[in-house]
Amino acid sequence: MLPRCRPRPAVTRLLRSLHSTPICRRELFDPSNVERASDDVDVCIVGAGPAGLSAAIRLKQLEQEKGREIRVVVLEKGAEVGSHILSGAVLEPRGLDELLPDWKSRDDHPLTQPTTSTSMRFFTEKYDFRIPQPPQMAKMGTYVISLSRVTAWLGAIAEEMGVEVYPGFAGAGLVYGQDGRSVLGVRTNEVGLDRQGRMKDSFEPGMEFRARVTLLAEGAHGSLSKEAIRRFKLRDGRDPQTYGLGLKEVWRVDPSKHQPGKVVHTMGWPLDFHTYGGGWVYHMDEGLVTLGFVVGLDYANPYLSPYRELQRMKHHPYFRNLLSGDSSRIAYGARVLNEGGLQSVPKLHFPGGALIGCSAGFLNVAKIKGTHNAMKTGMLAAEAAYDALDSSDDGPVDLSTYEESFKKSWVYDDLYEVRNVRPSFNTGLGLWGGVAYSGIDTLLLKGRTPWTFRNTQGKSDAAHTKRASECKPIEYPPFEAPLSTDILTSVTLTGTNHAEDQPVHLRVRRYLTPGEDVGREGSEREKGLRTEKWTEDVEVRRAHVKTNVGEYAGLLGRGCPAQVYEYVDDEGADTATEPEKAGWQGKRLVINSQNCIHCKFCDVKVPTQDITWTVPEGGGGPKYTIT
Repeated sequence: MLPRCRPRPAVTRLLRSLHSTPICRRELFDPSNVERASDDVDVCIVGAGPAGLSAAIRLKQLEQEKGREIRVVVLEKGAEVGSHILSGAVLEPRGLDELLPDWKSRDDHPLTQPTTSTSMRFFTEKYDFRIPQPPQMAKMGTYVISLSRVTAWLGAIAEEMGVEVYPGFAGAGLVYGQDGRSVLGVRTNEVGLDRQGRMKDSFEPGMEFRARVTLLAEGAHGSLSKEAIRRFKLRDGRDPQTYGLGLKEVWRVDPSKHQPGKVVHTMGWPLDFHTYGGGWVYHMDEGLVTLGFVVGLDYANPYLSPYRELQRMKHHPYFRNLLSGDSSRIAYGARVLNEGGLQSVPKLHFPGGALIGCSAGFLNVAKIKGTHNAMKTGMLAAEAAYDALDSSDDGPVDLSTYEESFKKSWVYDDLYEVRNVRPSFNTGLGLWGGVAYSGIDTLLLKGRTPWTFRNTQGKSDAAHTKRASECKPIEYPPFEAPLSTDILTSVTLTGTNHAEDQPVHLRVRRYLTPGEDVGREGSEREKGLRTEKWTEDVEVRRAHVKTNVGEYAGLLGRGCPAQVYEYVDDEGADTATEPEKAGWQGKRLVINSQNCIHCKFCDVKVPTQDITWTVPEGGGGPKYTIT
């Protein structure tokens, strides 16, 4: 076993500050005029989730098998490995079996609760009854887990094998070659900027990890993955990615109600017949139950609140009974998940790197499982990367063999079989037609059809939103603590925290079209290379408020599962000259970024598509441990 290579805190601080340029404190930070520390590695992986850690572990296995040493670095924006991981989760262990065939013999493994039963139930407002479930969902041999715990365990194994894992280091930008046509690594974000972007006494510039191979494993809708997909046109010829928002709670239930290994999925109420989504209840070990709710972000009614739908769901007699007695809620969280399926998987590789796991979108919607596919694609990319590193060619590393191996793998077969399930709900068949088609496809046809449903209009989730004038407001019942609570009470259970005096990482930003120019302050530069241009001025902010309040009833204010966004009264908003204070007809947008739990809902669903989620200082955000 190779020694642990994770640096001690003093070394980490040195990495952050090495070669930093002397500067005048409290001056505005200029990213084009800073000397950054640089570290050369063989492979840099962004994201210590199941995909990223599986890739890192597989690379070290290949090192041991073939004898050629490689340096592997994993950057993780969470304060600890696993602290930003949230999933249902029922794990299909196929990927884990291939990665670590001896995992069951490891005393510390966290897969301690096998699934004992699976079922699907249809809910009306007062009743529920069992209905047939897709065979993919009924598959046994799975485990009810905390994915946060599983990820932390994989992180420890990776470190033991010699992987350098750096929690608290957020990948803020890609490093490009001088021609802009290849990726040379990753730049971490700056530390010690105040809210106005001025350098505090504690300022340290981000550093560059220069890598021959860069693997993006950020999870669904990652910021660097979005950039790579746009820059290298990876989605050309593919459908847009679509998403759901998953909200989850963990309860310690009365022992008389606990049934270890029981897995239940729900359809129907509280959603109407025009909205895709459903719930789940998974009985973990140690007397814990995870329950949650997913709503497709192609929902039309801007008055819908995913958080309030979850709280209303718990008012159903089924949940009242489950959560009665000696029960208490111990965790809450939310995260978007990919729903586009095989048709929405982009081209997987670009010059110098590749997308793995949910950065590309390998969730099997019919199973509501994606971890097995994320792990396998991480392994496939690792194998392609190891072989590519053996090349003597000094040019950008070509990982096209990863794409080829994906198409020959069981991951591709897993997604191909269910490729029409989720898209069937967006055809002329309607919601009930989608239910009927999905039943026939999964139970009888098993994906063996000559057709594939496509998003021919290229419609995003945001574009499905109707104007408030076309929809009826939704009346939600009052909270009934402790069964259901207000949103801020739930957010306290996430442990989320961001330094208050740091730049807001949620930007109201309009990206410019080719030919437009707003000068240096509205562009990204990397060693003099201009990448994308935008504006964040008063007019952009005012236009955002005008459209989102005037036409969509302030959707973000009720849609965000952490109450980050508020449209507040402000008489001076119409004449304000500062973007953060600008508004329309006495309303302005307030962004409570310290509440953010990194779910990415805003970036996906805002009708104006002008919210850009960027990474905050590393270590900020939720601190999940049991999700």
